[in-house]
Amino acid sequence: MSHLMNTYTRLPVAFTHGQGARVFDEAGRGYLDALAGIAVSTLGHAHPRLVKAIAEQAGRLLHTSNIYRIREQEQLGDRLAALSGMDEVFLCNSGCEANEAAIKLARLFGHQKGVDMPAIVVMEKAFHGRTLATLSATGNRKVQAGFEPLVGGFVRVPFDDLEAVEQVAANNQNVVAVLLEPIQGEGGINIAHAEYLQGLRRICDENGWLLMFDEVQCGIGRTGFWFACQHAGVMPDVMTLAKGLGSGVPIGACLAAGKAGGVFKPGNHGSTFGGNPLASTAALTTLAVIEEDGLLKRAAALGEKLRADFASALDGQAGVVAIRGDGLMIGIELERPCGELVVRALERGLLINVTADKVVRLLPALVFTDEDARELVSILAPLIREFLA
Repeated sequence: MSHLMNTYTRLPVAFTHGQGARVFDEAGRGYLDALAGIAVSTLGHAHPRLVKAIAEQAGRLLHTSNIYRIREQEQLGDRLAALSGMDEVFLCNSGCEANEAAIKLARLFGHQKGVDMPAIVVMEKAFHGRTLATLSATGNRKVQAGFEPLVGGFVRVPFDDLEAVEQVAANNQNVVAVLLEPIQGEGGINIAHAEYLQGLRRICDENGWLLMFDEVQCGIGRTGFWFACQHAGVMPDVMTLAKGLGSGVPIGACLAAGKAGGVFKPGNHGSTFGGNPLASTAALTTLAVIEEDGLLKRAAALGEKLRADFASALDGQAGVVAIRGDGLMIGIELERPCGELVVRALERGLLINVTADKVVRLLPALVFTDEDARELVSILAPLIREFLA
């Protein structure tokens, strides 16, 4: 019996090692990983360049403290600013911490403007984390239940509905920011239209609000751009990152620009482990490999091919509602709950996920090969047909 808290319904398998897009269990059986640790293992498993960089850094210095300058952290901040066009970077350990930083920044911004009770517009079906503030910003009652009283200061509207945000702007003088995922991951791979993101930018500018994008899951090259908001050509005031940034080494980031820049001052926020030499080295290496190996174009092209191949393989199959996504962020929505497909796929040597009850979620590593893609379709499409038969 394990002494671990019973917070996960774990599948009956433990992995010992991996290579590329494949992992192996204790019995030596191989599995195709089409989940990448839920969009975390950007470079797959045991990427030689990442392994070397981490090992060398561990041999030099793992951790000091943010009391001191950290050269690797400064390099990472410069790199993220160059890629995003943002001005400032705060480094932490996870996506929910990055979103907590964004929420705190928005509230401080509001108070500095003289708003006594700052509020943030958030979206239905959103997922921003499991800390109390990010849980309260999340649009999923299932994960909120039992943790009341929730944190106040959030105004919820439907996703991809500009008129709803316009109504809030006309009727709520306490709003200081809008927080959303350009692509909702946990919500079912729901993609915001470019016109919607552009409209939000306009509304925020007209009202003096901050536009804050949660790119924890959809950022770091997953959609074929460094950041999903770049598809719409929209620059946020705040952007949060995590998951794939360190290819498995925990790291998060909250980026600020424009009127959000300079809001935090010494003592306003902090992190014990955030941006330590090891995590920063992992992130710098991840970004370098993505750029030098052309993985942005690769993600866009392979994602398009995968969606087309699934559409062909599932053509005419009753019960398939939609196949959607951007780059290597793909959702196959079915007409009924399909959580059992996760176990069925595992039995056939494939790692997938189901989110929003009815959406098969695929988040393969950016190093996924053509052969990996063919194997994914050849296993999963028949499984879905069997399930819906």
